Amino acid sequence: MKKNNSYIWISLIILVFGIYAVPKIVDRFKNASVVENDRLNVANRKELKVIGKAPAFSFTNQNNETITNADYEGKVYLVEFFFSNCPTICPIMNENMVKLQNEFQMNANFGIVSITIDPENDTPEHLKKHAEFLGVTMKNWNFLTGTEDAVFDLSKKFNLYVGKNDDAPGGFEHSGLFALIDKKGNIRSRNMENMDYPMFYYDGTTDEGVQMLKEDIKQLIKE
Repeated sequence: MKKNNSYIWISLIILVFGIYAVPKIVDRFKNASVVENDRLNVANRKELKVIGKAPAFSFTNQNNETITNADYEGKVYLVEFFFSNCPTICPIMNENMVKLQNEFQMNANFGIVSITIDPENDTPEHLKKHAEFLGVTMKNWNFLTGTEDAVFDLSKKFNLYVGKNDDAPGGFEHSGLFALIDKKGNIRSRNMENMDYPMFYYDGTTDEGVQMLKEDIKQLIKE
């Protein structure tokens, strides 16, 4: 009988210990899991390096309004050089910009600047029709035009190639790259894969480039 009583007391002690200790142990594992997930999220974030200050600009948009870089202060935005009659990479760039518009159009802290390199044909009226054709709905997406000299000069300051070439389709050449600008007006970029060297700009013609931009825009909006 004494032996049975001992077993009963031992069982009660184990039961009480379980009621008190097991939830605390479970909580510790949960908390450890949260901390580990946070650590992994931080580790997976790409460091976005500051490349330099984005050059200033002042052009006319599709609504005949003067738009400058000051209109984008406090916003994360993209800059591209294109022309509406481009028969090669521009349609792909346009499509990808629309994808980015659709991803962030509800966020007032994001914008897009599309600057034509064919101002003779891309008048504000023509750019407005082009924007409607693309399905542009975002208020902070401006299609800009100005003098050819001013546009080409700005592209050099960005170090994004544009040029005239009668042998090129549409009569112009340009890169398919997008510049990513942060809220303070700095050009930002992640490093090239497996290298301690920045990409500088994002490929606006590929799904990979669009996915990178989605991730990095979100990161910059949170800064």
